Amino acid sequence: MNLPGWSVRGLRTDLAQGRVAPTELAREALVRANGNASRNTYLWIDPEWTMAEAKRAEAMPAATGGWFGDGRDALWGLPVAVKDCFDLEGAPTSVGVRFYRDHNGKAARDSWLVQRLRTAGAVIIGKTHLHPLAYGITGENPEFGDCVQPDDAGALTGGSSSGAAASIQEGSAVAAIGTDTGGSVRGPAALCGLAGYRASLDRGNWQGGAHLAESFDTMGWLFRDLEDAPLLSGIFSDGSAALRMPFTRFAVIDEGFLDDCEPEIVKSLHSVADELESLGLRREHFDASWWAKAFEIYAPIQAYEAARIHAGHFGEFDPGLRKRLEWGAGINEAQLGVARGLHEVFRERIDALFAEHELLLMPATPVARLAAGADHSQTRPRILRYTTPFSLGGVPVVTIPCASGGMQLAAARGHDEHLLQVAAKIGARRSRNDEGLIRARSATRPAD
Repeated sequence: MNLPGWSVRGLRTDLAQGRVAPTELAREALVRANGNASRNTYLWIDPEWTMAEAKRAEAMPAATGGWFGDGRDALWGLPVAVKDCFDLEGAPTSVGVRFYRDHNGKAARDSWLVQRLRTAGAVIIGKTHLHPLAYGITGENPEFGDCVQPDDAGALTGGSSSGAAASIQEGSAVAAIGTDTGGSVRGPAALCGLAGYRASLDRGNWQGGAHLAESFDTMGWLFRDLEDAPLLSGIFSDGSAALRMPFTRFAVIDEGFLDDCEPEIVKSLHSVADELESLGLRREHFDASWWAKAFEIYAPIQAYEAARIHAGHFGEFDPGLRKRLEWGAGINEAQLGVARGLHEVFRERIDALFAEHELLLMPATPVARLAAGADHSQTRPRILRYTTPFSLGGVPVVTIPCASGGMQLAAARGHDEHLLQVAAKIGARRSRNDEGLIRARSATRPAD
């Protein structure tokens, strides 16, 4: 089996038709786990437990209906990875630091999200690496080692959902749960050539999940094939989305905002805009000059909320993280009130943008690669300048992988399913183009 090429649809079809069993997929996935050079895709893994889960899924009876005709959930039998900030009964939850791993011990029960995955019949391979406390964008971790890409040992995955991205690249999971506060799904997806989905704020239940900053924390997925996107949203939502009119237009960010963006990423932006036009959407542009203060609004609220979650434990963390938490603890109510007031105004203006344009398109990161071992002291504000505007809006975002970097395609809050349908259409168009290119090459190949 070629695990790195796995897709949710492809594997799920094979499972439904009996061509492969959940135990076979789990066994193959476990062989490839921790396949990056730093051997730290997963911070917790128990092959015996995973194989028992695969057998449990295998015993779930088939019926009729559903996405694949066998009456089972879309995730049934699939190898998935879970970020190590969600409790799994009998396993520790590190949140990326040894202190919480050792202090809290093994979880007494599954988090809401893990329970949903297990009920669906998904097979959890392990709990993945993350930036400490999920408070960072690079995937560097002084305690568990920096997470490097299985496909490029000299490059960081990005963070904080670092191991989630690595699990897809190495083929130990076909989809991986991440979280996104300020860009922690979008960044790794763009830097690793993957698709990503950040859900709308307040989708899903955080019971048994470790927050960083409740005002911005969202759940999400990293995966490979954009056509799989609609299959992944249901795990965060109990009901079907209300029907809405399909999108008819989108707006591309004004290039004045992209002054620090690598030229190849700007080229990718134009390419994705062309793809959206080819789907029949009308192209517009939007002025984002007023987004310049987004990070300044976001950062103090995030730091204030994180400091209260981790109060009393600052001394357990590395100096850089400790300094950020101490800054958050020093923010007074008056300062917080100013930041929250600015956040409310910003969100209202974001809502107005979506009312005018329906979809917004821009790069997820201004760079295509983060070199392992380099000085990344300025990387966080540079990347978060691109991601925090949508975090302030609380909106759903799909990361569209490109030849260089990845693009954010965002919709208004609650429009997740329709946004994922657009992503799937882009994926389907790419598949058709790839198939056409293969046929064209075959037709011009000299006969034997």
